[in-house]
Amino acid sequence: MTETSTGSSPSPSRRALIGWGGAGLALGAAAAGGAVAMARTGDDVDPVGADTGAAIGFHGARQAGIATPVQDRLHFAAFDVKTDDRAEFVQMLKDWTAAARRMTAGQAVGEGAYGGLAEAPPDDTGEALGLKPSRLTLTIGFGPSLFEKYGEAFGIADARPEALEELPKFAGDNLDRNRSGGDLCVQACADDPQVAVHAIRNLARIGMGKVVIRWSQLGFGKTSSTTPEEQTPRNLMGFKDGTRNIAGTETDRLEKFVWVGEEDGPRWLAGGSYLVARRIRMHIETWDRTSLQEQEDIFGRDKGEGAPVGKAKERDEPFLKAMLPDAHVRLAHPASNDGATILRRGYSFTDGTDGLGRLDAGLFFLAYQRDPRTGFIRIQRNLATDALNEYIQHVGSALFAVPPGVRDKDDWWGRTLFGKEA
Repeated sequence: MTETSTGSSPSPSRRALIGWGGAGLALGAAAAGGAVAMARTGDDVDPVGADTGAAIGFHGARQAGIATPVQDRLHFAAFDVKTDDRAEFVQMLKDWTAAARRMTAGQAVGEGAYGGLAEAPPDDTGEALGLKPSRLTLTIGFGPSLFEKYGEAFGIADARPEALEELPKFAGDNLDRNRSGGDLCVQACADDPQVAVHAIRNLARIGMGKVVIRWSQLGFGKTSSTTPEEQTPRNLMGFKDGTRNIAGTETDRLEKFVWVGEEDGPRWLAGGSYLVARRIRMHIETWDRTSLQEQEDIFGRDKGEGAPVGKAKERDEPFLKAMLPDAHVRLAHPASNDGATILRRGYSFTDGTDGLGRLDAGLFFLAYQRDPRTGFIRIQRNLATDALNEYIQHVGSALFAVPPGVRDKDDWWGRTLFGKEA
């Protein structure tokens, strides 16, 4: 039997209800934030208005889509490389950059979707015609397998970061290799799902013969925010998520926990970050039959306000010892992880059913950090005893090194790795 943290009568044990395994997730494992909502335009930030159709600047020292205010929709794609021709691959990266520059500005790719040579396919697939930019951001990353498979052919074998190793197996993982890994990735975030899908579709089309989509994930209903003055979003379990996420304007915390420093090495990654992507299945039918008290004990927060145990407001500083030892917030908090802090941009997903009448739904977890060894890996290992594990399972996983931003019209994705600064 499980005793609640408020001293109420015991409720039926979670373990008596289900026998699901699973590994925890860092739903609440980021630093406190503040300040106003901002959008990235080059190296600067400007206040965001209510117009979700606006464009976010593509150029800057950092890639957009990391500290940028989180949009409502996601299309994430991992690609495998199919060419060992370095020049061909580099040209594709340049072509992708040119297309990304136009799409994030709300413009068609190349010469557009119509009006060109009738005997040739158009440059743009056309489904975003007439739509606003919808704050589209496109963020690229390179996986460890790119260096393993093409390091010699591409001349980047010696440029692989020490931290860019496949993530270790965590307790309860049940990973599907068809939803894991990838030589490179593109994260498309927008307020219009068609704009995000259009972006990935056109990049895949441009890359045909050089890369192929290994797996992809659609997401909705952001589950974390980099603008803490907004209402905190809720995950599919109904709890507020990302209360203490790093704010996009917390320059000091971003430098400490998110951006790779010059001293971290290698040089080409300075100003970039590391991205962990995890597809986390939620056993929501079982969760929905769990008592409210037990749900709140599992998270360590109340479901209505989102206040930590014993506190009145969502953003009150939690008193971790007032929570059960296996409460999620207690285990994921930086104070329980030697200060480890990550920036999260997760999304909910639902992908039909599993064939047994249960929704295939959950959290597509995205976390950026300066070093995954002292970030996600440190936190995830501490979550081995998380009470939430009985209601979730990690089924997909990937890690990518995210290079710095495209600085101007002559720059391109991956230039610091493949160009003269490599």
